[in-house]
Amino acid sequence: MINAELPGLDCGVCGFRTCEELKQRLVTEPEWIRRCIHLSGDNVPSREKRQKPEKTLACATATGAACGSCAGRTAEADLTAPTWRDSLGREIDFYLEHFPEDPGPREIIIPHNPMITREMDIQPGDVLIGRPLGMSCGCPITHCGIAMDIDHRTGVMTWCVTGPLQPRQEGFKDLGYYIAEGYEGLVRHARCDVRIGMRYFFQPRMCMLQWRHSGLVNYINRTAGVLQVRLEGLWIG
Repeated sequence: MINAELPGLDCGVCGFRTCEELKQRLVTEPEWIRRCIHLSGDNVPSREKRQKPEKTLACATATGAACGSCAGRTAEADLTAPTWRDSLGREIDFYLEHFPEDPGPREIIIPHNPMITREMDIQPGDVLIGRPLGMSCGCPITHCGIAMDIDHRTGVMTWCVTGPLQPRQEGFKDLGYYIAEGYEGLVRHARCDVRIGMRYFFQPRMCMLQWRHSGLVNYINRTAGVLQVRLEGLWIG
């Protein structure tokens, strides 16, 4: 088997649902390693070139680089977090993980034509594709996911973003362009105190581009060692 350390992002761009599935295929077909865009020096900096986290990190405001929502606060870094920067070298305040029972990150969306939700009879469990357009995000990547909760009256829905393998195998319903209204997930690694009513730079752990996002925290549920949060007012950059 080829000796390669896969990134563990489970982004699905390679055509497999998880990095583990790709790793198993490499046993017999090592050339498939070329499918992992995160190991390409043309797309993402190598691990050696990424900035390593320090033992202790002041909040982003202290460095003058991040969102300014946690001024004057400090937090001890979790050394299990790979970096406090996105793939473009921009600093972030925390990583957003998906719920362990979900197949991927939980995103609240509305199609640019909300009537599509009814016209396409979207139901929980449907496989969907679409692209977040404009001020809501402007992400250049077509998202694929599984519908979780649907409001046919308003067109708003919650889906779990996965990868392209399932749409390729099973077919899909195409939402076209949509607006990303919010994210829900878990915060296990943060470099500052996360507080309700504040805007932060964060990175969805499974983001294919590994880019930072910005969002306003308007819900927090504190449990032992982890925060459950909802972020709205999203944008990238």
